[in-house]
Amino acid sequence: MATRPITPLLDRVHSPADLKNFTDAELHRLAGELRAETISAVSETGGHLGAGLGVVELSVAIHAVFETPRDKLIWDVSHQCYPHKILTGRRDRIRTLRQPDGLSGFTKRSESPYDPFGAAHSSTSISAALGFATARDLGGNIPSGLGDAIAVIGDGSMSAGMAYEAMNNAGHLGKRLIVILNDNEMSIAPPVGAMSSYLSRLYAGAPFQDLKAAAKGALSFLPEPFYEGARRAKDMVKHVTIGGTLFEELGFDYVGPIDGHDMDMLLSVLRAVKARADGPILIHAITKKGKGYAPAEAALDRGHGVGKFDVVTGAQKKAPSNAPSYTRVFADALLQEAAEDDRITAITAAMPDGTGLNLFAERYPSRCFDVGIAEQHAVTFAAGQAAGGLKPFCALYSTFLQRGYDQIVHDVAIQRLPVRFPIDRAGLVGADGATHAGSFDIAFLANLPGFVVMAAADEAELKHMVATAVAYDEGPIAFRFPRGEGVGVEMPERGEVLEIGKGRIISEGSRVALLSFGTRLQEVEQAGEALARRGIIPTIADARFAKPLDCEMILELARNHEALITIEEGAIGGFGSHVAQLLADEGVFDKGLKYRSMVLPDTFIDQASPRAMYAVAGMNAEDIEAKVLDVLGVAQIGAARA
Repeated sequence: MATRPITPLLDRVHSPADLKNFTDAELHRLAGELRAETISAVSETGGHLGAGLGVVELSVAIHAVFETPRDKLIWDVSHQCYPHKILTGRRDRIRTLRQPDGLSGFTKRSESPYDPFGAAHSSTSISAALGFATARDLGGNIPSGLGDAIAVIGDGSMSAGMAYEAMNNAGHLGKRLIVILNDNEMSIAPPVGAMSSYLSRLYAGAPFQDLKAAAKGALSFLPEPFYEGARRAKDMVKHVTIGGTLFEELGFDYVGPIDGHDMDMLLSVLRAVKARADGPILIHAITKKGKGYAPAEAALDRGHGVGKFDVVTGAQKKAPSNAPSYTRVFADALLQEAAEDDRITAITAAMPDGTGLNLFAERYPSRCFDVGIAEQHAVTFAAGQAAGGLKPFCALYSTFLQRGYDQIVHDVAIQRLPVRFPIDRAGLVGADGATHAGSFDIAFLANLPGFVVMAAADEAELKHMVATAVAYDEGPIAFRFPRGEGVGVEMPERGEVLEIGKGRIISEGSRVALLSFGTRLQEVEQAGEALARRGIIPTIADARFAKPLDCEMILELARNHEALITIEEGAIGGFGSHVAQLLADEGVFDKGLKYRSMVLPDTFIDQASPRAMYAVAGMNAEDIEAKVLDVLGVAQIGAARA
């Protein structure tokens, strides 16, 4: 076990109320200890490191000034909440982060009263905080009480329309609401430090309305180079001067930018806001992702998501794998296709690395589009490209695709536009838990007329499906694949175009047919081997397509077997439901077929390893074997036959 940091001040903190006993100087030192503890904990568990390090001072200052949990602190996305969890009575469990039965890597209402609103997807915090503010003003009653509502939202999350919808509504209602814009995309330059020193003197005792004047007037006291730096010309607020014009037009008082790592400044501003705000206010804090830990600061992603690592060097402790990741297989296959078809484009919503499209962007920068955290826009943007004769691949995680569902229906499916949807992180994903589990895409896509829905059984199949999607121009087409490494199958030199709606028989047997959709095929084959030792040889098939179904193959399996079992890494209402509809329509059940569908259970499964999560779901090899034995009425007691 690595040596734990020495934290005499942090050792005195058992709840945020303890921070009231600290001097401002002690709060500054406490932030250093909190940063060290966060680094130490994440080195043992893995997780989101850089985001938390960027808000250490903010976490301390907010809890020191406000009265949580009566005041509702809502972290947008909440992957930056580890320091918050340490300060709110969960330090003794912080090294269980993202582990089975441990702390969630995100805020979670059932975990603590200091987590008033759960999150894991972006841009929800301002809406939720406004909801708490209206509940407060309308006499809402909850055990911890209702005080101020504080939303901490990153500049990346501000690229999503929902954040602006919430701000527009908040400005209209005019309720007291505090939004802290955690702006970490640009490193803190000298001008911000100079202006911070000036503003901190003004904020301490000035009337509240002077806060805005201070932010605007500070520019006149700065040299020209500092003035330019302080303008913060970024994509998100490129038309916004220091006066916060955009936010003021939405009805918010605007304060900033301020140095989000200057404890004296943060405390002064937050105390003034708490004492004097009478409507919605936005505090623009400049922070640095990965702050205070050199390996994170030096990393391209500032240590966004890390595995277990060595604290001294920052080197991650990851076991080598002989198989490529599914994401890399997709990325390489798309590059191979794009080299021969210049109409292929790639679209991602703020996840170029996670989807593998960073490689596409390097090779074909003019054909790759990162639209920010804006999945709705991404889908309709892709639809427009498809209508214009391009071949867009709109690559999104399964759970993020959910955010653009209306656009999938209205802008893509109804118009039968050939948008290609590579769906990463399909199925259960492990440590990120229920919020990131790709459980529903089969069901919500396969019920749309004219949609082609595929699932890769292995990395070679994924390469074939990329080629198939390139060749298909009749309408929208999606293919799903899981997180992590492939199974190590031999890879083809080039993907082949699959016949739409045609599955494949893996092995012939009798009595029972196992029809797999997706990467459970490996578990199905293991179950088949175990059943063979009992003298039961199942037929094993890979559906490849949930829509259109391979009706001929499915009906043949139904006619020639006593039982048919489908297996998929998706929720109720997906592939198995479509198969059941086919069998019912064809009157197969009237002829005595025993049909079962193995799907994810009707519950959200908490974080664990993917295998452990699938064990909870009852979808591993031993579960499939047990299902077969139950359907066939074979006793499961006793050893399997050799």
